[in-house]
Amino acid sequence: MDDRDQPKSLTQKSWESAPSSRQTVKFLTAVTIGTTLSFLSGLTLTGTVIFLVIATPVLVLFSPILVPAGIVILLAATGFLLAGGFGAAALSALIWIYDYVTGKNPPGSDQLDYARFKLAGKARDVKDRAKEYGQYGQQRAKEYGQYGQYGQQKAHEVTVES
Repeated sequence: MDDRDQPKSLTQKSWESAPSSRQTVKFLTAVTIGTTLSFLSGLTLTGTVIFLVIATPVLVLFSPILVPAGIVILLAATGFLLAGGFGAAALSALIWIYDYVTGKNPPGSDQLDYARFKLAGKARDVKDRAKEYGQYGQQRAKEYGQYGQYGQQKAHEVTVES
């Protein structure tokens, strides 16, 4: 008979299913670190609550000074950030324009050229139409001038005869 066929004792079964020493060290390390971090988290929460209990009356007393000062500091910081952002944008635009003028074809220059040619074509169309309407208006003015004088003469003749 083989060892596998014999029933195993309870001690033997528990020895085979017991965790290895490596697993035991991992478990103990995890429990130690978890307990330490939980303790530190509770300590931090306790300190925060104590600080708020002490600081709240001070903040309430000084709020007429602190709130406007905070607003001024916020506005000043916002202004400096906006000024820096606008300066960076202007510098970037100037560099792009310099690259475009020197013929380096920066990103988007092909779209700009396309829009420029399209706009120039529309401007030519508007100019031609304006020229046509100007000539049409001159013709109408000449016709009005001829018929207008004729109409005035006819009206004068009618008033003289009456």
